[in-house]
Amino acid sequence: QVQLVESGGGLVQPGGSLRLSCAASGSIFSRAFMGWYRQAPGKQREFVATITSGGSTNYANSVKGRFTISRDNAKNTLYLQMNSLKPEDTAVYYCSLPGPGYWGQGTQVTVSS
Repeated sequence: QVQLVESGGGLVQPGGSLRLSCAASGSIFSRAFMGWYRQAPGKQREFVATITSGGSTNYANSVKGRFTISRDNAKNTLYLQMNSLKPEDTAVYYCSLPGPGYWGQGTQVTVSS
């Protein structure tokens, strides 16, 4: 069983930055393909970014160049650095091991002036 706990969300003005963290339990983390997803009100959950166990990354076009996904295997932690935030980035952000289907509880990010 894997537990994922996100943190770091909050209210930020347009153009601001936030760093999300996802602490994972279990020994699977260093070998796991992981990702960040988000769900805005009234919309389906969507892909944001993924990272392989070797550090290769992939991003949604809407966040490319603004968001950076990274991982620290020694700390069993996944990160999402979000810069130049826009109101349309407002959503609940989820950490996931999409392969076996593990999800965190989500953390709210609100971008508003």
